[in-house]
Amino acid sequence: MLSDIAIAQSHDIKPIAEIAARAGLAEHEIQLFGRYKAKVPLGVVQARPSRDSKLVLVTGVSPTAAGEGKSTTSVGLADALTLRGRNPALCIREPSLGPVFGIKGGAAGGGRSQVVPMEDINLHFTGDFHAITSAHALLSAMLDNHLFRPNSTGLDHRRITWGRAVDMNDRALRDVVVGLGGPLGGIPRQDRFMITAASEVMAVFCLARDLADLQERLGNIIVGYTRSREPVRCRDIGAHVPMTILLKDAVHPNLVQTLGGTPALVHGGPFANIAHGCNSLIATRAGMKLGDIVVTEAGFGADLGAEKFFDIKCRLGGLSPDAVAVVATIRALKMNGGADSRSLAQEDVAALEKGMANLFGHVENVARFGVPAVVALNRFATDTPEEVRTLLDACAERGVAAVEADPHGGGGEGCLDLADAVWELAQSGTAAFRPLYPNDMRLAQKIETVATRIYGATGVDFLPGVEEELSRLESFGLAEAPVCIAKTQYSFSDNPALLGRPTGFRIAVREVTPSAGAGFVVAKTGAIMTMPGLAAKPAALSMSITDDGVVGGLM
Repeated sequence: MLSDIAIAQSHDIKPIAEIAARAGLAEHEIQLFGRYKAKVPLGVVQARPSRDSKLVLVTGVSPTAAGEGKSTTSVGLADALTLRGRNPALCIREPSLGPVFGIKGGAAGGGRSQVVPMEDINLHFTGDFHAITSAHALLSAMLDNHLFRPNSTGLDHRRITWGRAVDMNDRALRDVVVGLGGPLGGIPRQDRFMITAASEVMAVFCLARDLADLQERLGNIIVGYTRSREPVRCRDIGAHVPMTILLKDAVHPNLVQTLGGTPALVHGGPFANIAHGCNSLIATRAGMKLGDIVVTEAGFGADLGAEKFFDIKCRLGGLSPDAVAVVATIRALKMNGGADSRSLAQEDVAALEKGMANLFGHVENVARFGVPAVVALNRFATDTPEEVRTLLDACAERGVAAVEADPHGGGGEGCLDLADAVWELAQSGTAAFRPLYPNDMRLAQKIETVATRIYGATGVDFLPGVEEELSRLESFGLAEAPVCIAKTQYSFSDNPALLGRPTGFRIAVREVTPSAGAGFVVAKTGAIMTMPGLAAKPAALSMSITDDGVVGGLM
């Protein structure tokens, strides 16, 4: 069986100018990055007239070690729509180098449903992540220089909230001390690193509408507080303009292709916990001007990714989705039903029936936003006929549309039924999108609304000081901001051990922090880390490169 990278490398990839032409773009309208990658300038997209393009979100059940295949299904769905002559555009996130060399390996789909050139996308791509890392680093450097020179803002070095960033998993950098080396080394203080995907610069980058909006949002970032606890912002130390200069080229969306020749805009990559977990708003809006139907994806399960897509990205970006595909695998549902990960190849209808509560919880949550959904059963070779029949029958009994799909083994051909179901939903006009809560609701109430209506919690426990901090954030101009709840992706609750569809639990919020540039407030639960570590055997150890530069081991 060929590996993902072997499949990608054996594919007859088309010149990107040909893919651009499918999206109605002439070669002079794109900026080439070699033969197979390009950027689409914002001015080119903005000049295009609006069209009645449909927007489809791909989300999934709660993640498990068995894998769900949202990205692979997204690519397969887009290619199936191409086969049906629907003129789709695929909009997904860029991979971070940390996970690529850490646990996941490559992150550009899988099997016969991939975006290519796979190695380039996973390794540096067009340099967007490096530009974002550099912009973050520039703010860090200017902040410390501001402290070292006359501190005109009165920034208290004990109340600095802006850390440092690097696009790699490095647990040793979670907590550090900077400013050592004597009088010329700066002011010694405790600091921290986060992975670039967790940087607020990334969240800002992915929610900005254009370059001017990007600069405005960067200026709004809160970097710390004065002794009287007044916020000091990025613009107060003059960093927002040079940061924008570093991002002026990265902000243009990247154009590549799927194995099926579908135009794919791969742009931005925020964490789905500490941020909103979606590709850039700029790319999504570009896709809706270039294609008749846009397929996009949100990170983790629908309780995290879809909720943030709806309540943050769609709210702030003025988007109104038309349909949702909820990806599920029998393997994942059996794990949610208590099956051991080592026995997933064995038929276990009882575990499946118990675990299906997780799927239906996510489907119900999507319905709360007024968007129709179809379950995409991502088939594995180990799925038995009885298990498949059990799941499809259960969906039918609940009036939930469900279709089988094989994006990994069949590519677009394996997703034709899914494409037909999604197209029918998107064209039905039944979507009546609405965010979960209004803008003018108090921040604490917004958190409670998500926790009770989406997670199924009985309530929220705010640890000491949190409610007071929420009131302070409201006074800083964030009263109408959406909330971004950071919790474990493995459970509806904040306890990763509570699988399936748990009940009778409460959510504990231990800390709230502003992402004032991005325009949301982060509520942290459990043990959420912004700097992952490498595994005992990181994916990097399985990679190889030949004398002529051919990479192996990226899945």
